[in-house]
This record gives sequence, structure tokens and C-alpha cells, in this order.
Amino acid sequence: MPPPVVQLQDIHKTYVSGEVQVHAVRGISLAINKGEFIAIMGASGSGKSTLMNTLGCLDQPTSGRYLLDGTDVSDIGRNERADIRNQKLGFVFQGFNLLARTSALENVELPMLYSASRLPSHEMRARAMAALEIVGLTPRHDHLPNQLSGGQQQRVAIARALVNQPHILLADEPTGNLDSRTSIEVMGVFQKLNDQGITIVMVTHELDIARYCKRTIIMRDGVIVRDEPVNDRLVADDELQKLRQAETVAKLTHS
Repeated sequence: MPPPVVQLQDIHKTYVSGEVQVHAVRGISLAINKGEFIAIMGASGSGKSTLMNTLGCLDQPTSGRYLLDGTDVSDIGRNERADIRNQKLGFVFQGFNLLARTSALENVELPMLYSASRLPSHEMRARAMAALEIVGLTPRHDHLPNQLSGGQQQRVAIARALVNQPHILLADEPTGNLDSRTSIEVMGVFQKLNDQGITIVMVTHELDIARYCKRTIIMRDGVIVRDEPVNDRLVADDELQKLRQAETVAKLTHS
């Protein structure tokens, strides 16, 4: 078996505010293999956001080791962390974070503008269009964010996260601003990406959303209290079909 794409070894993170020390993460060890789809859950203050920031090289642990693709990234500098985020990690956020006056295509191209190996403009466009095709939005590549629905905006954000072909996709409450139906559609995109071999780690507080993943990690007080496979996993395509059938029955009932 190949080595884990992520390996955390006794990770601690302590924040100091004046004379107060906050132990946000307390000795977490965790392995994530290529192709996993993981939901990280926990109440506010459980440490899940700190863990996610560590995985995303947005923050450094106070102690412990973080191996990403076998390389220790625990104590590297700010510029090196930025390079790793650009080259190996893709981020999807609750608030989409799209540039308002920029088309979907241009939003997806954005990470490539910061790449160390700058691609020619025609190749950037081709890769951005390919990423939009993966999420089913090539017909709307020239639309501004305010011309897109919430679900479409999140799909653009997913395409942007994919365009540099990351090793891991990190999603922080990606359905938090979406209605139930659109949330299912977005989870369907994630499931299709995962079926293609993309490793996904997602923070969510919604139990039903976590059921679209393959593995659930529950945190409390800075430690992992449960780490188990999802046995009653939901399939987005099946759930959408049930929703359509219910809507059809409702129309017939009221006609």
C-alpha cells in the first residue's frame, strides 16, 4: 500500500493571548490515504477549524509533525507554505470567495496566475475551461458571479480549487450557504470527483451532509473522539431522484 498522502504525528496547537493559553489541538495523530473522502465534525471550539488550517498549511502546529506526500511541512517558512497551498492543495469555502467583477472563467484561472511556473494564457484558459467542464458549467463560463445561482457559484469555486490539479481538496462548510436541494447537487459534484480518485477532506456541522462522505472524524476539546467509516452513506444521484419523485407526487396531489 502506498504511504498516506497526509500523516499527522502528535500534533499540538496552542494559542497564547496575554497570559491565557488555549490548547486548540491536543496531540492528534491521523493518516489520510489517497482517494479518501472525509468529514471532520465537532461543536464550536472542538478544534476542527484549527485542524483544517493545519492540513491546509494556513497555520503551523506548535509541536508535532505534518507529513504531506512524505515531506515534513511542519516548520517551513511562509513562502514555502504558500507554494504548497498553490501546488498541492485546493480550497473550497462556505462563502464562495469569487471576485465579483470577474467572469467564472477568470475566477477559475486565478490560482494559475500565482503559480511559480506561469503558464501561457491559452493554456490557462484551456485548463480553466476543462475544470468548469468537470463541474458542468462550461456554458456559463462568461457569466459574472451575480448572474449565477448559489450552487453554480460554489461549482465555480470547486473548479477554481481543481485547476492546479491538487493532491487534496479541502472544503470548509461548502454547503453552509446553500438550500437542501443545491447542497445535494454540490455533494454530488464532490462524490464524482472522489470517484475519480481525488482526496477530499471536508469540515461540516451537518450530519446529513457528512453521510455523503466515506469516513467521519468527530472532534471534541482538541482531540479526535471518533474516527469511523460511514456505513449508511448517501448517494447524491439517488437522493436527487427521490426529491424529484416527491415533487412530482406533490404536484399531482395539488392538481
